[in-house]
Amino acid sequence: MKEALLYNRSVNNFVDCSLCAHRCKIAEGKFGFCGVRQNISGKLYSHVYARPVAMHVDPIEKKPLYHFLPGSKSFSIATAGCNFHCGFCQNWQISQQRAIDKNQYPGKEVAAQEIVQAALNNKCRSISYTYTEPTIFFEYALDTARLAKENGLSNVFVTNGYMTAECLEMIHTFLDAANVDLKFFKDESYRKICSATLAPVLGSIRLMHKLGIWVEVTTLIIPGENDSDQELRQIADFIASVDKNIPWHISRFHPDYKFSDYEITAEQSLKKAMEIGRQCGLKYIYAGNVTGWGNDTYCASCRKLLIKREVFDILEYNIKDGKCIFCQTALAGANLER
Repeated sequence: MKEALLYNRSVNNFVDCSLCAHRCKIAEGKFGFCGVRQNISGKLYSHVYARPVAMHVDPIEKKPLYHFLPGSKSFSIATAGCNFHCGFCQNWQISQQRAIDKNQYPGKEVAAQEIVQAALNNKCRSISYTYTEPTIFFEYALDTARLAKENGLSNVFVTNGYMTAECLEMIHTFLDAANVDLKFFKDESYRKICSATLAPVLGSIRLMHKLGIWVEVTTLIIPGENDSDQELRQIADFIASVDKNIPWHISRFHPDYKFSDYEITAEQSLKKAMEIGRQCGLKYIYAGNVTGWGNDTYCASCRKLLIKREVFDILEYNIKDGKCIFCQTALAGANLER
């Protein structure tokens, strides 16, 4: 166990957790909503510190990040647990695994130093905190991110965006990029399907951008849930209001977990969403979980091909010094040199 960050002791041995937007008030012996942070004798502890359940070397494009360290490898880690309970989660076997359920804590102990060394040994340029929600293993992520920076590595969050401003303020010096899931633009959908709310996610996207973290946004298009023209336009308008240079990844839904009776998203629905995004002024829009189209990057000025991708592989790269080689317009992004 590791004593948690971002909490205050309260009356009657309660603790007030300020790590994520649930802001749990946790009684003695009880867990927070995430199921991995427990009040023990008036102190809050993390049961997943240095206990990853997944460690893989991934292309950075898999996160997905298309405007950050393109073509590079990212050492990716996760612990068990999540502060959302999404019925369509495709990593539900680990994200919905909670210490509170089985009174056991999955994962083999791996120190932060070992994670950084593994990233270096595998010639990765970054470490990604992903697969589950990195906020819930914040202490582990923060310690690893500090060491990563000392060793010339970048840090990436793949996140639902439900952290507090206090959380982002604490880690932003070490956090280079994030892909944020903006799942819906209806608060009732967040409440019904994810056991969360919309406003904190919007706030995190705004704050990340303000703090200088490179942000890309992903929306999984679920038939009948968030694929109306109105909701897609609301999402695109919001992203554009923060910065029209933020890439929007529109991802194809595949039935899984509690949503196994839903249909796969029609490709036409993805193309419709991409067109809505263009109408709202977004400069970089991508389709995920499809092959043969929707993955290439074009210059926002001359519209010539800058990066041609096949799944996660880069086949063509027409960028030099962060600019289009044809018209010299800068490509929005961070650390764009291969």
